Amino acid sequence: MDKLKAKKAKLERRQRRVRGKVSGTPTRPRMRVTRSNANIYAQIIDDVAATTLVSASSLDASIKGAGKSGGNIDGAAEVGKLVAERALAAGITEVVFDRGGNLYHGRVKALADGAREAGLKF
Repeated sequence: MDKLKAKKAKLERRQRRVRGKVSGTPTRPRMRVTRSNANIYAQIIDDVAATTLVSASSLDASIKGAGKSGGNIDGAAEVGKLVAERALAAGITEVVFDRGGNLYHGRVKALADGAREAGLKF
């Protein structure tokens, strides 16, 4: 159990370090990525007003209905495209990327690439 606590503590330290450098504004909100083993989530947040403007996850009906899973790279790319489409519909074109303490690799990178392909700039 000690290894699990140490791993979680390391993740929390990385999250605090990233959040110390990244902040969302009304003109350029923050895109936050959270992942679990089975799913991946993305939110676009205005930190000044402390509100979530847009969100998408692998649990959305459009992604689950297509047979995609958030536990793999293809599903993460679909979540990235979905959050970018919703952001563009809400008038958001530029964001600041917050990887949330996760490495920029694998599913996190696939989500970012999917959002960029759909037209979001960061």
